[in-house]
Amino acid sequence: TVPVPPMALPGDDPEESPYDNESVRLFAERARAVVPDFTVDESNIEIVCDLCRRLDGIPLAIELAAVRLRTLSLRQMLSLLTDRFSLLTGASRTALPRHRTLRAAIGWSHELCEPGERLLWARASIFAGDFDLEAARRVCAGDGLPEERIVDLLTGLVEKSILLCTPGAATVRYRLIDTLREYGLEWLRELGEIDRIRARHRDHFLWLAERAEEAWSGPQQLDWFLRVRRERDNFRSALDFCLSDPAEVPAGLRMMSSLWFLWAACGFTREGRTLLERAIAAAKPSKERCKALWVLSYVRSAQGDIHGAIEAAEECERQALLVGDHHAIILAAKMLGTAALLQNNLPQAQAYLGVAIELYQGGRELNPGLLPAIVEQALVLHHQGSHADAEELLEDCRQLCEERGEKWLLSHALWAIALTQRATGRIEEAVSNAKESLDTKRKLHDVFGVLIAMSTLATLALDEARPERAAMLLGAAEANGRRFGTAPHQAPLLAVEHERCVKECREELGEQLFQRAFDRGARMSLQEAIVFAVHEVPPRPTGRHARG
Repeated sequence: TVPVPPMALPGDDPEESPYDNESVRLFAERARAVVPDFTVDESNIEIVCDLCRRLDGIPLAIELAAVRLRTLSLRQMLSLLTDRFSLLTGASRTALPRHRTLRAAIGWSHELCEPGERLLWARASIFAGDFDLEAARRVCAGDGLPEERIVDLLTGLVEKSILLCTPGAATVRYRLIDTLREYGLEWLRELGEIDRIRARHRDHFLWLAERAEEAWSGPQQLDWFLRVRRERDNFRSALDFCLSDPAEVPAGLRMMSSLWFLWAACGFTREGRTLLERAIAAAKPSKERCKALWVLSYVRSAQGDIHGAIEAAEECERQALLVGDHHAIILAAKMLGTAALLQNNLPQAQAYLGVAIELYQGGRELNPGLLPAIVEQALVLHHQGSHADAEELLEDCRQLCEERGEKWLLSHALWAIALTQRATGRIEEAVSNAKESLDTKRKLHDVFGVLIAMSTLATLALDEARPERAAMLLGAAEANGRRFGTAPHQAPLLAVEHERCVKECREELGEQLFQRAFDRGARMSLQEAIVFAVHEVPPRPTGRHARG
């Protein structure tokens, strides 16, 4: 057996020209066979790339689409691909009947499957993106499909090239390419099961989100982040189902807000904000909506949108009083404290955070309430000049994190400790802690945290009389903030030090040298910038880095 995967899609390799992509080249070759003067050029390359992506890189589908250039324009084909099975007909009359249309080709494969495999194919089509064995069992088993048969049926579909199988370090992932998924969905509708299976799909991913939230503050934090990040397509699909029926909206709110750590702590702020705002807009006042509001406040703070964060936290506070949600009132106070700190309103931050810490003392929930509030309260003390008190509080937090195996807040505590060490002249220790903080944040994709640690390393580079390194770090932080939709340096608390660092770099290097170093840093990807910040290895000046 020789597995024949779909062809590479335009955009899969960021270094590859779309004209060199194998899917695009196949389409161009087959198109010229029916329209001899057809060429792929600047006027149509984007449409051709979209077509190839919509066709999953399946050679048969690309060939059938190219044949349609006899009667359709590229734009007409793209618009008609919402029903790709009806469009892609008209293959060569000399081809085998099963290869004349995409539908016939897939239908022939469908007929080769045993009944259990067909049913699993139909039910597995409910997954968006890929899925694992646990999800297949929880969503697809039952009602004629015994759970103990799921493994054998998955194996059968892999052997028949219906499912793609990707081994991973922890588990095997399965995926239906979009064309086969749409065919399976048609069968699922014919069976009358689609609403029931969509509900089971939602139930599984709600369960997974709540389980991940419960385990987040423990030693398996990184494993849970990696697992949940893989399921983002499925979470979005489950939310779409919840928002299709007002009665299901509370479940959607629970799922999105349980993933607060993915949105606020792990770099997916833009996506999290969009999904939370959609769910909140569809919901009536309730405890579920209150939780989603304080999560939204946290996400907006991580984006640098302080006014939006305050608005969401205050709305949470008002609604929590109406519905009697004491827990949400505490979290709203904590989020108002976070926003006040970022605004550099230290007295207000101290008051709100003090209330949250007092109410959380002795409680079991470390995140997102107690530990972040402790770190932020220490930052208040630091900015008020009480560096020793701040460091003592942070060392207690550090010890608690290490005892629990909590990495995310440990990285925040390390960054804050670096600030206190810099303020007291311990530059070498500060650099070490800032680098350790940044490296941990990298593993959790905490973009906000990466950027603030990178900026701290820039100020420390100035302290070490290394202005060129400082300018490169400043450029990398600013450019990657734009790429990921977060702007920590717009927050007044962080803006003062950032602007001072930029000003001193300009003065020491001169405008021309500063701009050259800044631009070199701005061309770094986030990963390249992290390697440079932690290991001091700049990217090789080739390709896109050779500019300027």
